[in-house]
Amino acid sequence: MKSEQDTGKTSRRHHDQAFKQELVRQSLVPGASVSAIALRGGVNANMLFKWRREHLRAVGAAPAAVLLPIEVTSAAEVVAIPTSTGPTPSPSRPAPRNGVIELEFAGAQLRLRGAVDEDSLCLVLRALRQSA
Repeated sequence: MKSEQDTGKTSRRHHDQAFKQELVRQSLVPGASVSAIALRGGVNANMLFKWRREHLRAVGAAPAAVLLPIEVTSAAEVVAIPTSTGPTPSPSRPAPRNGVIELEFAGAQLRLRGAVDEDSLCLVLRALRQSA
């Protein structure tokens, strides 16, 4: 590792510009592991990433923009996608009430407290029936 230790108050290492440039050059090779290069050079990977950013800024290299195709549709064609993964309650059914349901089924006890969705309960009971 090429570094100059400052004998003054600070305990920071100061690396040669040539040392920094060499590590940056190695890290810019496609498929190169920045962490492995930093480890071999005896510097923190975050420091090498900082040197890379500074180098890319200095040479004016910006990451290539990726353009994605889009399609504009009318509002009438937009379909709402449910955000939950569970079954959605039917709008015609009343809201579930709070309470307790206790069942003994196939040697197992099932206790449900609070609001119970009928569709969810049916799924659980089907799963219990299939496992019995």
